[in-house]
Amino acid sequence: MQRIDLTSGQDGNGENHMGSLLLAVIYLIFISLGLPDSLLGSGWPKMQMVFGVPSSYAGYVSMTISFMTIISALLSPRMIRRFHTKWIVISSIALTISGLIGFSFSRQYWMLFVFAIPYGLGAGAIDASVNHYVANNYSGAVMNFLHCFYGIGAVISPYIMSLALKYAGWNEGYRWTSFVQMGILAVVILSLPLWKKNGSYTDEDNRNSAGIRETLKEPGVVLTLIAFFAYCAGEATCFLWTPSYFAATKTGLTDERIASFGSLIFGGLMLGRLISGFISNRIGDKRLIRTGVFVECAGILMLLMPTANYWIAVIGFVVIGTGMGPVYPAIQHMAPTNFGKRYSAAVIGLQMASAYVGSTFMPMVFGHLQQNIGIGIMPVYLIVFAVLNIGMLEMAYSKCRKTNF
Repeated sequence: MQRIDLTSGQDGNGENHMGSLLLAVIYLIFISLGLPDSLLGSGWPKMQMVFGVPSSYAGYVSMTISFMTIISALLSPRMIRRFHTKWIVISSIALTISGLIGFSFSRQYWMLFVFAIPYGLGAGAIDASVNHYVANNYSGAVMNFLHCFYGIGAVISPYIMSLALKYAGWNEGYRWTSFVQMGILAVVILSLPLWKKNGSYTDEDNRNSAGIRETLKEPGVVLTLIAFFAYCAGEATCFLWTPSYFAATKTGLTDERIASFGSLIFGGLMLGRLISGFISNRIGDKRLIRTGVFVECAGILMLLMPTANYWIAVIGFVVIGTGMGPVYPAIQHMAPTNFGKRYSAAVIGLQMASAYVGSTFMPMVFGHLQQNIGIGIMPVYLIVFAVLNIGMLEMAYSKCRKTNF
């Protein structure tokens, strides 16, 4: 199996042009993965009024999408063993398109739950299968920048929703995004000859890997899982509730301007991951995470500033996203170093499960808190998880050093 070396632009067979074209398609696929993720948060202030439901009800829809993503991700190893990645990607994008179109035709709140099923199933399968393909066919540099392209998709969609709110309605925001997804699906179908036949992991390949129960007993693993849960709880809360935060705490903002603010956290994430891709090898994962959490906390403190100027909060959310950016990939990247190759596969799987639990339930919990206390509590909610994240990681580092060094 050949790996593309991005420093030379060549793969092992010298097929640099074919490899570059396929890499562009893979990045486009991750843009498609990010496109649907910020639509609900951007459109919800208006959708809530149309459906006549409390603001916290966005959390139930988000939780359903995330739950289906969990199921899809858990099924992905079996799918990867049976089908080539390209077929998984094509079917997954098609599922996402059906979910987006379904949302656009929804006239009652309960209908969102029906179409959240394909919406979430498609996202989880794309995420797992593409990461698997890149890890086995490309250099680590490709993986470092892959999530930046996810951020591009997540930044674009709030502006699509903003234009829809200005000129049509929230339904069109979902419909227009589905049209973009259809275009990406067409590109993927046209790219089929570029995909190389790729072997999947088998039981033989993983025969020396530890199981879940054994891995959970390793010092530092549970602490790392709590840290990952905390990180994704804060991140997902920002994904869903940023536009609502502006709608409730700032005055004089139009609906389309509020919807566009859903891109702030995603833009920050994209910036943070882009920067970290260039500097991570020099400063190391641990220092990168510490710096990222410090920057995140600085952005949260900006939200606590007593000012009516919404631009302070705009900058604050971008700073929060920039700080968050390197945390997710750095924690995953450290798994083999902290726990050894025998445990790394199970650790990474558990970390993804913890991430989905945090992103599934904690935005809903915040929805109930803000409904009873006020959405102004959001900075406090975020700082609690930021501190929990870095605190658990530092404790995990200490236990890993005692065990492995």
